[in-house]
Amino acid sequence: MADHLYIGIDSGTQGTKGVVLSGQRAEFMAESYHGYGLIENERGGREQDPESWIEACTKVLTDLLCDPSVRTSDVKAIGVSGQQHGMVPLDDKDRVIRPAKLWCDTETVRQCELITARAGGEQAVLEAIGNQVAAGFTASKVLWLRDHEPESYERLATVLLPHEYINFWLTGVRAAEYGDASGTAYFDVVNRCWSETLLQAIDPTGKLRECLPGFVAADEPVGHLRTELCERFNLSPEVLVSSGGGDNMMAGIGTGNVIRGVVTASLGTSGTIYAYSDRPVVDDSGELASFCSSSGGWLPLVCTMNVTVATELVRSLLGLEIGEMNRLAEAALPGAEGMLLVPYFNGERTPPLPGATAHLGGLTSLNMNRQNFCRAAMEGATFGLRYGLDVIRRNNIEPREIRMTGGGAKSPLWRQLVADNFNSEVVCVQQEEAGAAGAALQALWCTERATGNQTPIEEIASRFVALDEQTRCGPKQDSVASYADLYAAYLDYDQALRPVNCV
Repeated sequence: MADHLYIGIDSGTQGTKGVVLSGQRAEFMAESYHGYGLIENERGGREQDPESWIEACTKVLTDLLCDPSVRTSDVKAIGVSGQQHGMVPLDDKDRVIRPAKLWCDTETVRQCELITARAGGEQAVLEAIGNQVAAGFTASKVLWLRDHEPESYERLATVLLPHEYINFWLTGVRAAEYGDASGTAYFDVVNRCWSETLLQAIDPTGKLRECLPGFVAADEPVGHLRTELCERFNLSPEVLVSSGGGDNMMAGIGTGNVIRGVVTASLGTSGTIYAYSDRPVVDDSGELASFCSSSGGWLPLVCTMNVTVATELVRSLLGLEIGEMNRLAEAALPGAEGMLLVPYFNGERTPPLPGATAHLGGLTSLNMNRQNFCRAAMEGATFGLRYGLDVIRRNNIEPREIRMTGGGAKSPLWRQLVADNFNSEVVCVQQEEAGAAGAALQALWCTERATGNQTPIEEIASRFVALDEQTRCGPKQDSVASYADLYAAYLDYDQALRPVNCV
């Protein structure tokens, strides 16, 4: 009996990952990865040429389909996960006008302020879209283009998000999906539509509205694979491309975060904490990103900009291998003998301090050593994530279980730190590439729906998402109490720095 195979692609900031899922064996059969770089400037600009994503996708697909375990005739669908918030501007001939500004771009803070003011202030924005115009979201990038590169804006015919652009390359169809659209700051997450209020605040001429694609639902295909790509990769013209979504939405599916009570914590360069909800969750303070999910519901989410960026900077400074850094951090006492790091190396989104910088405090002649420095970096990043979980909890979402992903999740010490700080069970999923895995699962779901099978996404996730029970750990109650005090000290230090970090 022929197997049915589903490809998941995750186009991220550092590179593109791909996996192949066997529908029959419920396992991932092949993986591939290709990296690329950033275009950076000292003003906070962070950009990439979308062609680098296409080149990486081409290499990843070639690798996957050349794997001896993969029969190209068995491939039924492809799903795409992409870094959120990026702006891909196309002209009327579908050519990329300029490099895409990315989620980590902080060059557009002034445009955030302008859009918010034009829309009537923060409360009016929250009522219109369920979110604030955060630095990094797409809206400010569009206004930045209009303000700083008017010739490019004049040529603008289509605005796509990164995953939408890859879908466009795969199918020739321009389409948006509710989850990824939630991070544009011109999408109404409650009513699931573009917000005329915010679009007018960005461009009162109406041009931007004309540049936006229509929507497909999470379980609907964008289209079939283009003939040219079918021939290049020896795939059937019947191969579907699912709606896809943002990387957090896809990782939500890939970690089984499609039911209430599960919370995903991603410890990558940045950190995200999010939970499934069957209703919109709008935070009065605006610190919670009120996103839709890519599984048909909502995905309230908090993003912190500095997780493994903190540990990697310290590791590089001290010339350590990852294992050695973990051993040094484990040798240090909780609290690093008073050394405290507020890790705003890339500014911060939660709390909203885009212009903030990192600060290292509590130094003495006795505690200034490598062990404490390593521990403080890990603890500071964890405290930042804990702040995010506090935001989620105050919106009446209580985790039953934390499912960890990302590079930081590989560290047993870091998993225990999260368990102790969050006072919750922690476990990793077996498939580390949660975004790519979620994209493959969504592709399977989409195919099932297209053939008349109404299998719910919850059932698919329960079958295909396997937990790595060897990584499971629970909170140690003495450490929970200790870290409550240390976290309070972190919050006090952060507040004391606000006059510096808010200028």
